[in-house]
This record gives sequence, structure tokens and C-alpha cells, in this order.
Amino acid sequence: MPRAAAAREIPPPLELLCLQALWSVGEGNVSDVRRITGQTKPLAYTTVMTLLERLARKGMVSRRKNGRAYVYTPELTRELVRRTAYRQFVNCFFDGSEAQLLAWVQVQPSSDAAAAAPATTGAERLDTALL
Repeated sequence: MPRAAAAREIPPPLELLCLQALWSVGEGNVSDVRRITGQTKPLAYTTVMTLLERLARKGMVSRRKNGRAYVYTPELTRELVRRTAYRQFVNCFFDGSEAQLLAWVQVQPSSDAAAAAPATTGAERLDTALL
């Protein structure tokens, strides 16, 4: 059963990368996660294994034995981690005020690259930045 993520339980970047790989496939072994993460960041087999073990110790993924390998399943939903990260971000940088965050997003100057890109809302930019 998924558990609530505390503010300090946002996984570090490489653990989050492994968690994102598991979200995309539902469940997988070390090789599956390594293949998916390798598309953006090549990692050694033992590195992925260590990261998945850390996530398992933290209760963010569960594992079950399947032959000689473990199969990992995410215990936290992407939405729960996203909400927790968002809340932590707002609390740390905007004194917990969503109004201050929205005001800050609206006044940011656009660069030439941003001007050429399709228009996005502040919420879409924030969502992309968080995950």
C-alpha cells in the first residue's frame, strides 16, 4: 500500500531517475531500469542495483524475488512525489505562499529561446521543473 511521502523524502536525483523508470514500466528488474535510465544517463548495473536497494530500504519501492533476480515495484505514485516536491519547493522558496510563487512565475523575463517556444502556463513550467 502506498505511503505518504514526508517533505524530506523526496529522492535524490539518481534515485528519482530510477523511480521514474519504474513508473514508466510498472515494475522491473535492475536490467530493465538500467535500460530505461540509460537513454538519458548511462549508469553501471551495480549503481542501479544500489539505487534500487536504497529506494527499497526507504520503502519507496517494494521488491520480490523472481528466480535469481529481484523485481521492483514503485510504492509511491508520481503524483504523490510531485505534490510533496511542490509543497517543499513552495515552503522553502516562497514562505509557503502559492500566491508569491505565481507572482514570481508571471514576472520572470522571457529569453529568446522561451519566446520562440510555444506558450506555456506557469503551472506547466513549474511541473516540468519539478519532474
